[in-house]
Amino acid sequence: MLGTIVNTATILIGGAAGALLRTGIGERYKQALFNGLGLCCIVLGANAALPNMGKSEYPVLFILSLAIGAVVGTRLNLSGRIERLSGQKKTQVNGLVTGLLLYCIGTFSIVGPLMSALSPTHGWALDEPGNTFLYTNATLDLVTSAVLSASYGWVMLLAAPVLFCWQGMFYLIAFCFSAALPVAMRTELSIVGGVLIVCSGLSILGIKDCKTIDLLPSLLVPVLFYLLKSLLAA
Repeated sequence: MLGTIVNTATILIGGAAGALLRTGIGERYKQALFNGLGLCCIVLGANAALPNMGKSEYPVLFILSLAIGAVVGTRLNLSGRIERLSGQKKTQVNGLVTGLLLYCIGTFSIVGPLMSALSPTHGWALDEPGNTFLYTNATLDLVTSAVLSASYGWVMLLAAPVLFCWQGMFYLIAFCFSAALPVAMRTELSIVGGVLIVCSGLSILGIKDCKTIDLLPSLLVPVLFYLLKSLLAA
């Protein structure tokens, strides 16, 4: 769990640094940052989704996940609710969602808390090997959060508690279910998450507003599917 705490702290530190520097960045350079972020999101999203397509046990699960997630998210009007609750502009909300996807979707952010929970010290030792993924992820997120906050401002700090809850969820799942936790869940999450990151990239570049926020419930479908499968098999 120590690795998750460190990861959360680096997002706060990087985000604060980027937000403070934001006032000195001209609009032309901010637009350049947006273009770079959009292209990075498309590449990172494709890299997360495509290699895992061939590993999927259920190739149609990601399609069902996106379909169910889109219907649920649209019905709940998540984009509108988040904008009203946060009081932020649509571009800032989209930036926050982009950051969350980049922080949360990936091997380090999912496998890290799993290995941490399954380690002898349950991830509380500073030199615990199970925290290696999370320390690496923290280093990457330090830079990413600074760049995102330089583009979108202080709102990006809200990503830190969400990341803590996300990694904490996988920590608790591994702690409770131990070795019975299916590795295939990570594969499906990477596919769905990769697609959502690509959607964010398209939105940032102004190519297509895919309403990524309304698609976020898609990430819960693989988790619920494999948890239910694990319970039925027990």
